[in-house]
Amino acid sequence: MDGTIHISGLRKAYDQPVLDGLDLDVTAGVFALLGPNGAGKTTVVSILTTLVRPDGGTAQVCGVDVARDPAGARRHFAVTGQETTLDGLLTGRENLVMLGRLLGLGGDAPDRADRLLAQFGLTEAGGRTVATYSGGMRRRLDLAASMLRRPNVLFLDEPTTGLDPVSRGRVWEDVRTLAASGTTIFLTTQTLDEAEALADRIAVLDHGRVIADGTAAQLTARVGGQRLVVLDDDGAEIRSIDTDGTVTSVERALAGLDPAERDLHVELRSPTLDDAFVTLTSSTPAKEAVA
Repeated sequence: MDGTIHISGLRKAYDQPVLDGLDLDVTAGVFALLGPNGAGKTTVVSILTTLVRPDGGTAQVCGVDVARDPAGARRHFAVTGQETTLDGLLTGRENLVMLGRLLGLGGDAPDRADRLLAQFGLTEAGGRTVATYSGGMRRRLDLAASMLRRPNVLFLDEPTTGLDPVSRGRVWEDVRTLAASGTTIFLTTQTLDEAEALADRIAVLDHGRVIADGTAAQLTARVGGQRLVVLDDDGAEIRSIDTDGTVTSVERALAGLDPAERDLHVELRSPTLDDAFVTLTSSTPAKEAVA
């Protein structure tokens, strides 16, 4: 069964609506769900992973309704949260073997553990207690634990929070490898460059609804074209204008400024995913954050 997610008319309210008729379909690859605090991201993932029941609408993981058959849905996905759930007193291998047996792998658990340690570059560290692992190594062991049952869908909640750049890059490589192997990755992150680097498709959630959906390039294109930015000698922005790439654009950017009075620099900048995110989420009415 392929790793698809289908959401239709999903509603959830606490003191006020959090999800307001959400529609969303996710297929293979890496999908990133972005949104400001209070947009409803946590609620979406909590419903999809059977932790919270929706008030209305439907949500299916691999064709299984998560509200009607939560146990059936859980057979198809795994979750890696922000906090590690591994036992620091056990070795990395012991953690994987123990979890594998709890998941019903029986005598296959040791072999599966060894394969995953090798896949995630942790073979040498597998004999050490997890308490001695760096943050990046723990995160990779978390990912390995999530793959013990070869899930169709893997939910990743801010997987690189608190990691140094090298460890972060290694986790990114692991995520790409998992997606290439056929696992659908459902990623939530507050780090926009992470979404841009990993996601085949990005949806922006705000006030309980998807307000934009597409590739990173498609979302940034909604902001507009390139801009000419005039900076002073300290790098502070003085002026910026949309540009059509002509000399006239440069003249407009410098109009009224005297380069002889101070050092001025002109840069050509393309819109980023950060620009798109700010533009998209600031264009919807304000609402008190909930979840």
